[in-house]
Amino acid sequence: MLWLALYCPTSDGETASLPEASATRPTTLPTPALACWAGRFTPHVNLAPDALRLEIAGSLRLFGGLPALLDLVREDLAAMDLSAQLAVAATPLAALWLARAGSGNANEVICPDLPATRAALAAVPLAALQLPPPLARRLEGFGLRRIGDVLALPRAGLGARLGKPFLIDLARALGEIADPQPWFVFPEHFEQGLELPAPVEAAPVLLFAARRLIAALAGWLAPRNAAVRAIECLIDHGHGVTTAVPLAFSAPVYAPQRIERVLKERLDALTLSAPALALRLRVQEAEPREDRSHALFDGGEQRHEALAELMDRLAARLGPQAVQGLACHADHRPELASRASRGPSPRHAPAPSLPPRPLWLVEPPEALRESHGRPQRAGPLALVAGPERIESGWWDGLDARRDYFVAVDNEHRWLWIFRDSRPPGGWFLHGWFA
Repeated sequence: MLWLALYCPTSDGETASLPEASATRPTTLPTPALACWAGRFTPHVNLAPDALRLEIAGSLRLFGGLPALLDLVREDLAAMDLSAQLAVAATPLAALWLARAGSGNANEVICPDLPATRAALAAVPLAALQLPPPLARRLEGFGLRRIGDVLALPRAGLGARLGKPFLIDLARALGEIADPQPWFVFPEHFEQGLELPAPVEAAPVLLFAARRLIAALAGWLAPRNAAVRAIECLIDHGHGVTTAVPLAFSAPVYAPQRIERVLKERLDALTLSAPALALRLRVQEAEPREDRSHALFDGGEQRHEALAELMDRLAARLGPQAVQGLACHADHRPELASRASRGPSPRHAPAPSLPPRPLWLVEPPEALRESHGRPQRAGPLALVAGPERIESGWWDGLDARRDYFVAVDNEHRWLWIFRDSRPPGGWFLHGWFA
């Protein structure tokens, strides 16, 4: 096993202290939210009174090794403006003691195995153990200042003078006896909030504080392998007054960056009715994350995600009714082959090879003049491809029997036209290629 400890000194044992740099930087962050964030790295999270401990041995391969995982942890902490002392050790108690003894990144202690852990513990001051005051005074009276000083003495004599609980903790930290820890139980439904240290009058400024709740949500989703389609951000103004900011996504989302960018669009356009005092993020329902095969060369998955994010941001800025995607529908009639959808077009098995199809359809089809059997539109049209017969719809009363052609007009524009085979017949413009 390998443990990562994040030591966050607290004043009340319940919340982690944060720097009071601005009104958007809450002075405290609820410990459950921090534990939910840690779910991004491992489902095995343990809460100590003043620290968070993560069992990361099973996550190293997923994140590309210990250095890469620690880099991501540091990046997340910096993005959330959280200050924590880090330590990695082979036992949970050693990781906690080493983290308490540290004082920032320069003094991080990384012990990838048990021998390194035992060696590092020797230099840890006894103050990092946070012993009961009578026991701490007795050790100080013996002239012992570090764990190494204690380990240099006979264990039997120490037990008689300092008591068995101290020796048991020492053995657990050294990996001599087992030290099972209770795991944090992730809540079934996500709802986390935080108070702001000062009222905030401009909605866009709230994004900094909301970033911490978004990180907690992403961590809560990770061990579930889940995603969300809708999130509700609640802005509390006090006296029972709340502003709800709903976020809807065109496709299930779990990446914190994408959630943050959509929320930014909403906050940029929002005017607060009263100063904000607190924030809350709530998810009504999560769904299993869709597993997709990643394209090796063409980047299809990345393009689909980029399109979904673009639609989400446009919908947040312009309104959900102003942005619609197209979803394929199994129908040979062009006007019924696609339908409006909230998200980007879903991907299906590759369609059979078909003649060219324009994306810009003319609805309803525009009737064209005919002269000597040739279609006209500000002059004669040159037929360059076709015919393609489409005959369908006999079962729903919208019977279609058409011969489609690709045509070019006098201004060198490409058109998609058809000749109706049903009486009275005639030529019609149904789409533009360019």
